[in-house]
This record gives sequence, structure tokens and C-alpha cells, in this order.
Amino acid sequence: MPPRRAVTGRSQEPRQRFIEELRLLRAQKGVSLRQLGEALGWDWSLFGKMEGGQTIGSPEVAQALDQYYGTKDLLLTLWELAAGDPKQFKERYRRYMTLEAEALSLWHYAVSVLPGLLQTTDYARDVLAVGGAKGKELTRQVEARTGRRELLTGEDAPPFRTILSEAVLRTPLDDANEWRKQLEHLAEAAERPNLTLQVLPHGSGPHGLVSTAVMFLRLPDGRTVAYTENAHRGELIEETSSVERLQRAYDAMRDLALSPAESRRFVMRMLEEVPCGPST
Repeated sequence: MPPRRAVTGRSQEPRQRFIEELRLLRAQKGVSLRQLGEALGWDWSLFGKMEGGQTIGSPEVAQALDQYYGTKDLLLTLWELAAGDPKQFKERYRRYMTLEAEALSLWHYAVSVLPGLLQTTDYARDVLAVGGAKGKELTRQVEARTGRRELLTGEDAPPFRTILSEAVLRTPLDDANEWRKQLEHLAEAAERPNLTLQVLPHGSGPHGLVSTAVMFLRLPDGRTVAYTENAHRGELIEETSSVERLQRAYDAMRDLALSPAESRRFVMRMLEEVPCGPST
């Protein structure tokens, strides 16, 4: 069994250290990427992307590699460090933004917050402020988020489907006027020919994405990638089998959602419930 090396070894940057260990362990084992894929049951190209720094894979992959190489939980520990590193989160998100701009179609599920592509300026500001942004950084983030709305306008705008958990529409802003504007914006957006909006009612029961917000992007090269997100982190997923599992969960959940027509009526009912006049 190879001796366990300290996590604070050669590279001090979590993701780079993870890559170094992947390359070193495979070299010591004397196997090719294809042989590694055959031994573990994953597409060998995934391991090539992990060693090239394009993705860190999933914790299941890291754990399987630990078992294969006999390194206990070394790779899983390094994976957790790499996944939690704020610098790497920003790099992954920048890559996601690039792919989003190139996407031929997008489909999305919202657990508790409206997708950035459909947020008004006030809604974006409130959500980002709750997340800790303030001052000039808050202004910069709001501008960046609201600027993305242009992706869904114009003659060449890609098709976009969003499924909103009912919880999204049951969580208003403190300012009733701002909330009304957001719902009006959502209702208007739902009328666009390239946008399909559905609502998933509370009574739909449990499903495979109950705690996971996800965006799927169909890219010009035929691939589909996914970006999953919660309150603490986001992850760009490019490995085919992982994306397919998420897609199956999404398709099953979509069957539980209200139709687009019913969903538009649902949004209008929510709008009617918002108090009129100035907020108190």
C-alpha cells in the first residue's frame, strides 16, 4: 500500500494538489487512462479531464480512486478541500458563465430562489445582500447578474425552461412593491415564445432534486453540462453519466409540475395576493 502523504505536501493550492496526486498515483500504478476507466467503470475521458484540471469529478469518483490505489481517504480529503476552495469556486463559476453564453438551450429548476436570468434588479440586490455582499461588491454582483437577462432577449435567444418550486413564489421580498415588480416581470417573461415556466406545487411530494437547484446547458458541440447549486457552493458537472442521472431526476420532476398555462395562472394568483400601495 502506498504510504499516505500529508495533505500539506508539495502544492499548497487544494485543486492543484489534487491534480498532482492523481497524476502521480496513476504513474506509480503504471496504467493508462483507458485502463483506469475500464477498471473503475467510468468513461476514461473523465480521468483525463480530472488530471488536466478541467473538473474535479464527484466524491464517488474520488472514493473509488482511493480504493483502487489503496490510499485510504487521501483523494477524497483532497477532493473536499478542492471543492470547498473559494478561488476554485469562482473559477468554476466563470467557466459556467462562458458556457451559459454559448448554450443552444437551457433548462432549470429552482429550489428557493428565482433563477438569475429572471431576477429584477431589486430582487437580485436583496438576494445577494443576504448572501453577504455589500458596498461596491454588491453593486458589481447585481450588475453582473441582471446583465445576464439579455441572454433571453432578441431574435436569437435560446429556449429556456424553468421549473419553480412553489416555495420560490411563497418567499416574498420584504418590500411588497419590489415583490410585485418581480412577479410582474415573471408573468411577462412567461409570455415570451422562447421561455417555458412551470410551477412545482408543494403537494407534489418528494423527488430526486428536492434540495438541489440545477441548470442544464445544451452546448454547440452536442454535449449537455449541468450546474448544481445550494446556499454554500456550486458545482459544474460535465461527466456524462452524472449529467444523465440529473436529467432523469429532472424529467421525473417535470412530470409532477403544473402545465405552463396553469403555472402562469398560479403566478397571477400570487400577484393578486400582494398588498397594494406603499410598504409598511
